[in-house]
Amino acid sequence: MSAKLYGLYGSSGFGQEILYWLDLALKRAGDSSRVVFIDDVSQESTCAGRELFDYDGFLAQPEETKLVVIAVASSPARQRIDEQLCADGIEQLAIRGDYTFVRGATFAAGSVLSAFVDVTNNIQVGRCCHINTYTYIGHDCVIGDYVTFAPRVSCNGNVHIGDHAYIGTGAILKQGTKEKPLVIGEGAVVGMGAVVTKDVPPGVTVVGNPAKPLVRK
Repeated sequence: MSAKLYGLYGSSGFGQEILYWLDLALKRAGDSSRVVFIDDVSQESTCAGRELFDYDGFLAQPEETKLVVIAVASSPARQRIDEQLCADGIEQLAIRGDYTFVRGATFAAGSVLSAFVDVTNNIQVGRCCHINTYTYIGHDCVIGDYVTFAPRVSCNGNVHIGDHAYIGTGAILKQGTKEKPLVIGEGAVVGMGAVVTKDVPPGVTVVGNPAKPLVRK
């Protein structure tokens, strides 16, 4: 029995996407450890040809060392899982797809970067952030915890993004300055294709070009 067990927390579409990159990373490292899914809701016993356990079942497996990748879309759920893993002393594994370019950036635990992501210099990325394919993050950005970038986001330089913010597919965030960065508030949502030229307050959803608060009817 291998001394390691890798768990993908989340067995839906994104988890199955990330499985490919995890398998590839382990193959390149010559690591033949088991990879399983963790899902506290599913009633299935397998997913994509891998064993599936709830969290308690995962903890009960015999491997001495357990590592986890959180592949859950909901940012509050990611925070809850992250806190549980920390309490149980379980390390999170960072995942990076091929053709991902990272220069002068620092990442807290649990980041997931899909393929064709470009993260430039002097960037701070918080815990358990998901950065999807073809996303660009420019210089001097500060990204909070549990932030999600959908595919093809253009986040230009000097942008500060609060915890739990969601940046939709194809959104463009205008470059700020060192003295006055563009600020996306905690829990804000930037709609797909939105062009953000002004700060977005916490918890507000903006859409359109230029982006404006969504008016719900």
